Amino acid sequence: MDQLSIGVFAQAAGVNVETIRFYQRKGLLPQPDRPHGSIRRYGQKDVARVRFVKSAQGLGFRLDEVAELLMLEDGKHCGDARQLGEQRLADVRAKLADLHRIESALSTLIDDCCTNGTNVSCPLITALEK
Repeated sequence: MDQLSIGVFAQAAGVNVETIRFYQRKGLLPQPDRPHGSIRRYGQKDVARVRFVKSAQGLGFRLDEVAELLMLEDGKHCGDARQLGEQRLADVRAKLADLHRIESALSTLIDDCCTNGTNVSCPLITALEK
């Protein structure tokens, strides 16, 4: 399992080949040596690393934050990792507050559309024009 071509590696990690190359350019994934003109080979550690990156992205971490988490990967820097997690959580909570505000505003405008049937002007369109 430690002699995967880039195509088999990408498939095992659940991404496409261009994602592998992108992660390498960003320094998230090392690029293995090409032994004497042969093709590069990847292993299970590489697959696990890509899965780690994808999992972190799924939780909303930006690639620069993922790179920081990868530097803390030895498990001895839990406090630093926690701080990054707390920052991400604060960002998520702020976005949720914004979404709730947007939901409330849209709900009110939609209700106004239904109750103002005699108006010539649509309240939703009027609000967006302001």
